[in-house]
Amino acid sequence: MLDKNSPLPIYYQLEQSIRTMIENGQLKPGELLPSEREYAEKYDISRMTVRQAINNLASEGLLVRQKGKGTFIAEQKIEQALQGITSFSEDMKARGLEPSTEIIHYQEEPAEIHIAEKLGINPDDPILEIYRIRLADHVPLAVETTFTPKAIVGNMTEQDFSESFYHYVEDTLGLTITHGDQEIESTLASPAEIEHLHLKKGDPVLLLHRLTYVSGKQPFEYVRTAYRADRYKYKIQLPR
Repeated sequence: MLDKNSPLPIYYQLEQSIRTMIENGQLKPGELLPSEREYAEKYDISRMTVRQAINNLASEGLLVRQKGKGTFIAEQKIEQALQGITSFSEDMKARGLEPSTEIIHYQEEPAEIHIAEKLGINPDDPILEIYRIRLADHVPLAVETTFTPKAIVGNMTEQDFSESFYHYVEDTLGLTITHGDQEIESTLASPAEIEHLHLKKGDPVLLLHRLTYVSGKQPFEYVRTAYRADRYKYKIQLPR
């Protein structure tokens, strides 16, 4: 219920009421939100007040408008902390989601100069290039291209890679993953990303570049990952 005698603005009370219903699962992703008219009649308030509450929630990404159809509850974003190195599979399992992978191509090839420089190997040294789609509960969230030196991963098979690359490196190869250098930027989805992530032309993605190391100084992985910007967000704690 909205309290018209409260010092809190009515639009804010309605906003918080809808937010709470989303957070506790009363309003589920993909569900159609009642119309402005319905809210206005239910609470005996103006449609302008309702519109302000809905606009604020839409700006936060909690609601999404579809022209001619109405306003829907948005799919909630997966939150990823920027501290520490974890794999996609580890992240999804920690959230109670089922990770899976669809490998588009898996091939050995000579390293191009810019990839060789990142991995600290010679140009034309053999590397594995793997392009795959990362899914959670069967929903595609990211497309990823990984480059890794054959000299480190040896005879790693496609099956080894698809189950968990990091587990293979640590458990099978007995190496210790020590740290990574990571960059994140926002960009528009490429044609391949649009296709594999079910996006539209002009949709944004969060583009991650990471160089990951074993034994302190040896790069074993250069990875480029494009995440759906509507389903993923990053957070970091900033000590003063």
